[in-house]
Amino acid sequence: MTFFDRVLLGPDSVEAYILVGALMFIVGLFCMLTRRNFFGLLMGIELVLNGASLSFVAYSGFIPVGVSEGFDRIEPQVFSLFVIVLAAAEAVIAFALALALFQIRNTVDVTRIDDLKC
Repeated sequence: MTFFDRVLLGPDSVEAYILVGALMFIVGLFCMLTRRNFFGLLMGIELVLNGASLSFVAYSGFIPVGVSEGFDRIEPQVFSLFVIVLAAAEAVIAFALALALFQIRNTVDVTRIDDLKC
C-alpha cells in the first residue's frame, strides 16, 4: 500500500483528516488575502474556522486511552461546537454589516471603503 492509498483511503488514519483540515485552512487563508469582495472575505474566514475545527475533532479521536482518563475525549468536540456557533453569529453580523454598507455606499468592495463616515 502506497502513502497515497494509506492517507486517503485508510479509515483509521489521522493524516486524511488533518490533510483536509489543512487544505481548508490554506484555501480560506488564500481567500482572505486575495478577495476584495466582502462576501469572499467572509467565506475565507468561515473556511479557516472550519478547517481548524476539523483538525480539533480529528485529533480528539486519536488521543491515547491513558491520556484523557475520565474526560471521554469530549473537549475538542465542545470547542468545535463553540466555533460553529460563533461562526454562525459572525456570519449573521457580517451579512447585516454588508447590507448596511451596500445601502450606504452601493458597493461591497472592501478596498473602496476608505472612511467610516456615512
